[in-house]
Amino acid sequence: MSSPWDLTALVNAADARVPQADRHLWLVRLMEWLRHPPARREPAPDRDDGAPAEARTPLPLLRLRLLLKVIDQHPEVRAQVQGMVAAFWREVDAAALFADHGFGSRLSLRSDLVARLRRRLLPGTPQTADLAALFELLFDPADLSWLQLLDAPTLARVAELLATPDATWRGHLLEAMTILVSAVHASGYTPALRQRMDRSLLATEPFRELTQTSNALRHALTAGQREQVLQQALLLRANLAACRQAAASVSGHLETYGVSVDVVYEVDQLITRADRIELLLDCLLAPEPQPELLRLLQELVRVSGRQRGIRHVLARHYSLLARQVAERNAETGTHYITRDRAEYREMLRRAAGGGAVIAGTVFVKFAVLAIGLSAFWSGFWAGVNYAVSFLIVMLLHWTVATKQPAMTAPALAASLPRGEGNDQATLEVFVDRVAQIIRSQVAGIVGNLAAVAPLVLLVQVLARALFGVPLVGQHEAEHTLETLTLLGPTALFAAFTGVLLFASSLIAGWAENWFVFHRLDSAIAWNPRIVARLGAARAQRWAQWWRLNVSGVAANVSLGMMLGLTPSLLEFVGLPIEVRHVTLSTGQLAAALGALGTAALQQGAFWWCVAAIPVTGVLNVGVSFWLAFKVALRSRAIQVQERSRIHAAIRRRLVKRPLDFLLPPR
Repeated sequence: MSSPWDLTALVNAADARVPQADRHLWLVRLMEWLRHPPARREPAPDRDDGAPAEARTPLPLLRLRLLLKVIDQHPEVRAQVQGMVAAFWREVDAAALFADHGFGSRLSLRSDLVARLRRRLLPGTPQTADLAALFELLFDPADLSWLQLLDAPTLARVAELLATPDATWRGHLLEAMTILVSAVHASGYTPALRQRMDRSLLATEPFRELTQTSNALRHALTAGQREQVLQQALLLRANLAACRQAAASVSGHLETYGVSVDVVYEVDQLITRADRIELLLDCLLAPEPQPELLRLLQELVRVSGRQRGIRHVLARHYSLLARQVAERNAETGTHYITRDRAEYREMLRRAAGGGAVIAGTVFVKFAVLAIGLSAFWSGFWAGVNYAVSFLIVMLLHWTVATKQPAMTAPALAASLPRGEGNDQATLEVFVDRVAQIIRSQVAGIVGNLAAVAPLVLLVQVLARALFGVPLVGQHEAEHTLETLTLLGPTALFAAFTGVLLFASSLIAGWAENWFVFHRLDSAIAWNPRIVARLGAARAQRWAQWWRLNVSGVAANVSLGMMLGLTPSLLEFVGLPIEVRHVTLSTGQLAAALGALGTAALQQGAFWWCVAAIPVTGVLNVGVSFWLAFKVALRSRAIQVQERSRIHAAIRRRLVKRPLDFLLPPR
């Protein structure tokens, strides 16, 4: 927009005879002038009320008082402004503001996001009769601060200046209420919500009663029947509360049977519309409507602030999905935590099995590279190699250590001490969980590396003895030493790999949620075609297997394909980023040692690669764990209290019993 006008130009431009677009533009200029620092030639805002807080009065409020004073001193200006206001209310669709502003035109989160982006990127126009569209040009979210400080005398003067017949503004509010009630009624009967609501809360048919009560209230208001109005208003509020309660019961179903962001969005829209109906009802019933109308205006400005971005809506509607993912990962993560020596030995055994499988993965990776495929197909088949290997590890109930952090972090977040009354015993229990997770991760990495390095080296030695050459040749070995060295971007690539590890856990949680939400386990078990093909007993077994393993399959396949394809896709757009997985890197380094022989031990490049292994492991694990931990905290709305006490308790344990973080106590 261009720079605001000064007060003289603003007053002189008030003309009730100009076209609608010019009148609306005048109102926009008026709101700009209220916010804009005063020009030198303007009279100073009136500060003669002597209030101690006057110095802290917002500038827009001071300038509004100045404008009212000037209009009161010039009757011809007052007549023009009132004429413009009268024409304004005759020509605009005010019900659209009260009924539609702040709500999506369709019950879909995606369509709402598109609309928000359109409003953010495309300019608006004052040449419109839609007051909801014009409202975004008139008010800025920052206006809420001074609207909340608008005093009663100033409000009364504004109301007198903008006065319209009661029938006009009440008619707009009643029309808006009818629109909102219709929308709530329709939402309550959509299959997505109706089938997920608590059946006991629908026994009184609150959505049907809402429409009938609203119609009765409108007739009573139109006829001026005061007692009937109050009675129907009480019934309407009770019906609104029942509708909100029924809509809120959908969350319990979603937590049990899977989350849909569109369903969450519909529930949120229904509850927010019910709240808006209450605001309109307060305005209609108030003996002195100005304060209630001001409260309605403040709410509309607050909604404008939320509508101008997409971060709020994404955070709001994806929080429940994130919580579901975190809780499912937390439940899975408890299986990766070792509490005693027997579980610790079992973790070492499972990790050694995973390392043995990764040893084969290393040789297949070198074979794929040796074929000389294009970048995309080389990455694709490398991803297939990783995915198949990870699935084999899962099916054999072994483990790859780098997959643990994304699962154990939500479990740690769930055990965080929070709130008041955290005694020392509670802190010690949390420190025990921290120690258990760290030593479990150490056991996983040690088991993986202790298996993959010797096996790869043994295969190289046997191949040289049997065939005269190792499976991985000298050229590939030298290239490995060049790429895995700590002197290069290995640390950055390892951190990036930690992001992919975390992303695979999100995909796993989303896939399991999608599987449960669409009841695919029930479909596999009972669908007539599937039962006829598999047989009843096998269909039941398949349904149970997929219900238990869909998350693991999604995690392993997605992780494998991301590790293989992401570097190729990023290289296509000019980002030479690679992956550095600690177990795979260790296997590659062992293959290089087998190809170069003991001479490699005398090369500094080899030891720089050895030094990169622990750095890679720490970054793989640390980045994945940190991201998963942050998601778990935010999705559960956990506020960690007394951080210093928690940190002090962990430090004390490190000093007194450092081995707790490496080995389980006897």
